[in-house]
Amino acid sequence: MSKKPLELLVVDGYNVIFKTPRYTSLMDTPSTKSLSADPFDRARELLISDVAAYAQHRFTPVIVFDGSGNVSPDRPNLKRAGVQLIFSKTGESADSVIERLVTQCRLEERDVTVVTSDNTIRATVGGIPVTRISSTALISDVQISEVESRQTMVDQGRKRLTVADRLDASTIEKLNKLLGK
Repeated sequence: MSKKPLELLVVDGYNVIFKTPRYTSLMDTPSTKSLSADPFDRARELLISDVAAYAQHRFTPVIVFDGSGNVSPDRPNLKRAGVQLIFSKTGESADSVIERLVTQCRLEERDVTVVTSDNTIRATVGGIPVTRISSTALISDVQISEVESRQTMVDQGRKRLTVADRLDASTIEKLNKLLGK
């Protein structure tokens, strides 16, 4: 019996990037000195990181970028941080790629979640087995997770971690017997 694949998470990359200063503030302007000639590099890197954290153990994540306006339109499709990156080919929109991925999931009877605030895509891909999430909702969830992670790290930092803190009760009991306690 084969294991059911994780739900596919399809993110409309530039739609999400343009929805918040979290990403747009990282976009380079022509006057910005950048190591890369591509103004979207830093914003894409943060989005990839955010999607990887959001998808962890729940989704198989894919981010689709519109390749037509990029500095280098012949971007290879690759995987980074567990996230599949797809750049549409010249003359093809990211919307078409997203529609194709959703159609494939329908044929495979696989659940899929699409993240976009593009009303045309939301209407086109709607229906079973598709869940639609707005770009703003994804960003909000990512920011909430970030705050919770920081708080957990602060809380754990306050604890005094000794070897005894990391051992279960039965092991401590055995060690105490060996020590004659």
